[in-house]
Amino acid sequence: MRSPFTFSVTHVALAALLLPGLARPLVSQDELPSGSLVVVNKGAASASIIDVQSGRTLAVLPTGDGPHEVAISSDGATAVVTDYGGRRGGNTLTVIDVEGLAVSRTIDLGTHRRPHGIAYLPGDSLVAITSEASRRVVLVRVDDGMLVRLLPTDQRGSHMLAAVADGSRIYTGNIGDHTVTEIGVPELGIVRIMTVPPEPEAIGVTPDGSEVWVGSNSEGTVSVIDTRTGGVETPLRGFGWPYRILISADASLALIPDLRGNQLRIVERASRGELRVLDFPGAAPQGITLSTDQRTAFLALSREDRVAIIDLPSGEIIGHVETGSRPDGVAFTSRVVARP
Repeated sequence: MRSPFTFSVTHVALAALLLPGLARPLVSQDELPSGSLVVVNKGAASASIIDVQSGRTLAVLPTGDGPHEVAISSDGATAVVTDYGGRRGGNTLTVIDVEGLAVSRTIDLGTHRRPHGIAYLPGDSLVAITSEASRRVVLVRVDDGMLVRLLPTDQRGSHMLAAVADGSRIYTGNIGDHTVTEIGVPELGIVRIMTVPPEPEAIGVTPDGSEVWVGSNSEGTVSVIDTRTGGVETPLRGFGWPYRILISADASLALIPDLRGNQLRIVERASRGELRVLDFPGAAPQGITLSTDQRTAFLALSREDRVAIIDLPSGEIIGHVETGSRPDGVAFTSRVVARP
């Protein structure tokens, strides 16, 4: 039996390049996860809703300028996009009715410009977002757009965030001050600020909050913070740009797209050992999400205007779906949306 850790994806990548106009499932439709993707298209100021099994784009919806990230409610009914903006900086969120294939509202964040990182909190009524301009995490009620809480990070360049499963802690990577801020949601404020390697952008946290993983843009490394002690180790090196960090729901894996290295690095969280490195030549991988059963990854390939579908147990690229221009943030729901 071939070891799953020595699988080469070169032939799959070549096949994908030779057929640029197709959705290209490399397995039967029934073997693909059943559900829908919401993909943010940075270059088109839009979001695509895509049926995974058929590869059909069900809708392309307008967002604000410069959309970057997206979060989806646990029931898959609502998606929220951060409109980061262009030169002046955006200050809105675009709320999408997923099943209705429509924009339901735009939320004005006022002075809280440059919204970027986003996560739904338990209960699905609130999203937490970073505002780079105001150096805050803003808790926003999705139904009516009310800004419920303003939680300071006290640091420059609070770009991405990660929230623990119970919503009690939020962590921000602060690119300008080379730190991570830990915010206590029940306490409504900063718990501590921890120094990490320079220019931390990508950030992920284990569901129980015991570890925070953070990437360094300038050093091309990924560090791990032990949140019980505050200690920082740097076990992973050699990245071009560790763009995002996604930790699986069972905390067994860390998935790290390398934007400049054109790779996806799959790491065993406990040992810090690399299980696989998947190559995407020239594709500039960015946003990543997992299926509900955690067996399938969806990776946005920003220079190819498509999302790769990856079977994690085998390490195979099993299909692609086409997107709009420069896809970045991506979210999955097992909800199947009918085309009108």
